Amino acid sequence: MLAVDTNVVIRYLAADHPDQSERARALLTSQDIWIPTTVLLEVEWVLRRAYRQSPVQIEQALRQLAGMPRVAVEDAELLARALEAFNAGMEMADALHYASASGRDGCRGFATFDEGLIRSAAAAGALPVVRP
Repeated sequence: MLAVDTNVVIRYLAADHPDQSERARALLTSQDIWIPTTVLLEVEWVLRRAYRQSPVQIEQALRQLAGMPRVAVEDAELLARALEAFNAGMEMADALHYASASGRDGCRGFATFDEGLIRSAAAAGALPVVRP
């Protein structure tokens, strides 16, 4: 298994560099690949900021990537929960925080001063988000 960095994933998804994109495609389809959650977070940021992709496009790209036969993500359940929250309007970093807390036994809520997170959490799931 080989772990990959954000730039490899971006080259594969964006297919915008003839040589590097082809090499990234060959790598992701020819051997077992592992993608850390931190790389997925950075991929979302790059796709949103540098490539101006919409949340729908980003969600589809991350689901497609995680579903590739030879690709394993660090925590597939966490990613699935985070993508649900992301789809409900959360920013990806918040969605990962929220999904991580939601999946933790005994966690009864999530405290934040972020009003946007509080609003989007109402649509995202059952874990209560509270103001400290």
